[in-house]
Amino acid sequence: MLDLNIQNETSRLRTVVLGTAFHNGPIPTIEECYDPKSKIHVIAGTYPKEQDMIFEMESVARVFEKYGIKVFRPKVIENYNQIFSRDIGFVIEDKFITANILPDRDLEISAIDHVLDQIPKENRISLPEDCHVEGGDVMPWNNYIFIGTYSGKDYPEYITARTNVNAVKAIQELFPTKIVKSFELRKSNDNAKENALHLDCCFQPIGKDKAILHKNGFLIEEPENPKEIASKIKYALNNDELLESANSINEKISLELSDTIIKQRVIDIYDKIERDL
Repeated sequence: MLDLNIQNETSRLRTVVLGTAFHNGPIPTIEECYDPKSKIHVIAGTYPKEQDMIFEMESVARVFEKYGIKVFRPKVIENYNQIFSRDIGFVIEDKFITANILPDRDLEISAIDHVLDQIPKENRISLPEDCHVEGGDVMPWNNYIFIGTYSGKDYPEYITARTNVNAVKAIQELFPTKIVKSFELRKSNDNAKENALHLDCCFQPIGKDKAILHKNGFLIEEPENPKEIASKIKYALNNDELLESANSINEKISLELSDTIIKQRVIDIYDKIERDL
């Protein structure tokens, strides 16, 4: 059985579910895209090719394995996008919470049944149907749980709005001793620069007391506590010491991996998938 214990985003990682790009399906049409950034790449002809996505995902797997991290992979579903495994479920403390995601992604959770079977049933939680949430919007941070949401009345009109206020309230009820902080995210179906798909797209903790922040991803209109949030943002933006200590990361990370090894690994996995299909 898996002994779940997730308190934050930056403690030592021992076990992880990593998505897969094998049999990822054809390039989507514009109408099939879930977000404006994908639409841009479809129109420009720069949508990533399956072989390139496979190489990247398997490279990440090699890095995890290099550091002794147990890596689970989803069962491959033919012609189905299974890259973003973070969205289909998330762990807080010892509880695995199944995400209520877009209906078109329902099959993704069944592809990790072999992982869920290793979690005690009492620690597997499914939220009510009216609680919409994806894992990319949920971020445990010790005594806090940060959640990206959108509470506008036009919520149903945004395919990019993945987590609603009902889910925020349900998570607070599940973890009454935690402080749940919800953040309104900017949403757009068509303009990538005016859209934050998930909280992890515009906020990432690093180390023990730092974070990477894209402030334009947050929509400060009728949030849960406007005065408190506004005061904290103004304080940070006008504090030279905080700004100087901010981390700016814009460099290419070189993975010390052999192309030959990765290519052979890809071929071996493809062979196994073809036998199992």
